[in-house]
Amino acid sequence: MGWLTAFSARLRRRAVPSSDPWLCAGSEGRTGPHRRVVLPVALALLALTLPAPLARPAAAQTDEAAAAAPAHAPAHAPAPAHAMVMYGEPRYPDGFAHLDYANPDAPRGGTLTLAAVGSFDNLNPFVVFGRTAEGVRGYHFASLMARTWDEPFSLYGYVAERVDLADDRRTVTFYLNPAARFHDGTPITVDDVIFTVETLREDGLPGFRRNYARIDRMEPVGERGIRFHLTSEADRETPMILGLMPILSRAWFTEHPFGDPTLEVPLGSGPYRIAEVDPGRRIAFQRVEEWWGDELPVFRGHFNFDRIVFEYFLDDGVAMEAFRTGAQSLRREWDGVRWASLYDFPAVADGRVTLLAEPHRRPSGLRGLAMNTRRPPFDDIRVREALAYALDSAWIGSNLLLGQYERITGMFTNSPLAPDGPPSEAELALLAPWRGLVPDRVFGPAYQPPTTEGGGLRANLRHARDLLTEAGFTVADGRLLRPDGRPFAFELLLASNRDEPLALAYADSLRRIGIELTIRQADNVAYVNRLTAFDFDMVIDHWNVTLSPGAEQDLYWGSRSAAIEGSRNLTGLALPAVDALIDTLENAEEPEELAAAASALDRVVMWEFVVIPLFYLDEDYIAYWGDLHRVEDADPLYGTVLETWWEDSAGE
Repeated sequence: MGWLTAFSARLRRRAVPSSDPWLCAGSEGRTGPHRRVVLPVALALLALTLPAPLARPAAAQTDEAAAAAPAHAPAHAPAPAHAMVMYGEPRYPDGFAHLDYANPDAPRGGTLTLAAVGSFDNLNPFVVFGRTAEGVRGYHFASLMARTWDEPFSLYGYVAERVDLADDRRTVTFYLNPAARFHDGTPITVDDVIFTVETLREDGLPGFRRNYARIDRMEPVGERGIRFHLTSEADRETPMILGLMPILSRAWFTEHPFGDPTLEVPLGSGPYRIAEVDPGRRIAFQRVEEWWGDELPVFRGHFNFDRIVFEYFLDDGVAMEAFRTGAQSLRREWDGVRWASLYDFPAVADGRVTLLAEPHRRPSGLRGLAMNTRRPPFDDIRVREALAYALDSAWIGSNLLLGQYERITGMFTNSPLAPDGPPSEAELALLAPWRGLVPDRVFGPAYQPPTTEGGGLRANLRHARDLLTEAGFTVADGRLLRPDGRPFAFELLLASNRDEPLALAYADSLRRIGIELTIRQADNVAYVNRLTAFDFDMVIDHWNVTLSPGAEQDLYWGSRSAAIEGSRNLTGLALPAVDALIDTLENAEEPEELAAAASALDRVVMWEFVVIPLFYLDEDYIAYWGDLHRVEDADPLYGTVLETWWEDSAGE
């Protein structure tokens, strides 16, 4: 059985019934300005923060040959398909009725009220600056195609009802659904798609600019088709990234400047429209009656609440207290400590609040203390490794996290893509050209973060001092001095007070070896601005990944994004080996090749010690008031999908 077949079989296992006493579920979500409260981790989101969260030729056809070919002649000419995949066949065949985890007969109505932490000053999720309100990207805007959450490699018809992908993946044609409409009733046209590409390529997020620069030229095909010819820089994932393209209204954005943050409601085409905005405090979405996408198979049984409201809180603890009073319908708990200690209030005991724990099988992503290697002394790997040894992970895990969390060992922890043992033959083939240019440890056992389990912190601090001495640091009057004679002092920038206890514990450990750590918490706007300009020494951040990694990795770790303000390459990592592995990942033609490239990339990034990994939950925790329901016998790979929930009493 091949890797994809075996993996797919694992994806289709049925979920453990929620009544099972050992059932557990949850994931550590993003903190600070990047947190997502409702939508699961998605490639669509990666394509934005790149996601968004893009280079390299794998196709045989050259740009010159593409230019010489007739505009109407892609590499093959079968009938356009209902889905587009990276590998193999889509889970759902042409003509499928609905997704397995959605109930097409779910009643509609009611209001789902959720909490968001922080603030917002922007309703345009596609520009660099500003903090966008929750839900705008997924609810207010529609995209060419839609992904599902029970398979890692497929997209299905949305604004584009059919797609024609050439065998060499260098030409892709999308055929627009004639029913697709903006919220003002005007049709979505090929001109809107062309305008979207041109606008996002020029003024959008770095991921859009990089992805859409891989389009060599666009041309209409008939009345509703748009064909993209890709450059030699395009990879196998590029057509998928284009499929997740949000659609902008040419008419609306021609009259309204695109590039700056705005609180004016833009014209969208998604299942909800923005109905109310209280800047920084509240945003409400109203379901679009007779929405044009309601009967698309990929959305039957979705978007069942009439209204979705996000109430903003500056502190997640305050949001929790508000939930206990019934101010919110549902709370997705990302804090395992809080789940273990604060969910025994009276409404839980008497059944008014239901606690749900469900397993997930998505990768942990990489949450950790990220060092800015653009600044000395963090440009020295010995310093970075020493700082990793100074984290008292055992004490933090036991005393601050109450044993609820597992330690992250790499970006693909909790998935089949995580490195295991020494590199496989396939990994070695990818890593061999870089021997001597990456740490020798890359070719040995998989990275394991320094731990204080067993030996305690003292031995780790001795090793950290040895590394710093080797790097030219000295000690005078109890203070660690850099090679230039200045005291080693740096700042840890936080987005919220959630991580302050961990930061204080880390500062105490560093103080024992003469390092002064200053902890600074910034408000949301200041935090985003400083990250955008790479104006920090160390931050705690989270790089989300999916089981189909690709383009987002270039913005996370690629040298091409290291100097682009607003990119997700916060560490400034810029290594030819990393770039080459990302290229291989993006151009992988078989699942086994993708798995080898992902594992090899994980090894190189982690052995560079640019991020000190923290902890994750392999469970999803949800608490809700009232009579909310979901399809219970389905097993979405990425965890429960709130867009398919409903309220039983909604129609009464």
